[in-house]
Amino acid sequence: MGKKDASATRLPVDQYRKQIGKQDYKKTKSVLKATRLKAEAKKNFSGFRDAFLVVAAILFFVLCIYAFFYLNLSTEINLDVDVD
Repeated sequence: MGKKDASATRLPVDQYRKQIGKQDYKKTKSVLKATRLKAEAKKNFSGFRDAFLVVAAILFFVLCIYAFFYLNLSTEINLDVDVD
């Protein structure tokens, strides 16, 4: 089996990848750079969003604890009630 025969039996995935690679070469460098920058910005934005969600969850948890203790400690129990 020669090299020519081995290359003739390519997987469809390899053919698809080769086709996609050819399409990328057709694009200009500025378009590729803009696409890369857009992907990086999206990746960095998700980091800020995750950090914001963690801080919001911690603040919510602290607020719940504060509300629990406020409601339990603010009610006064009057033990001096005289029943006649």
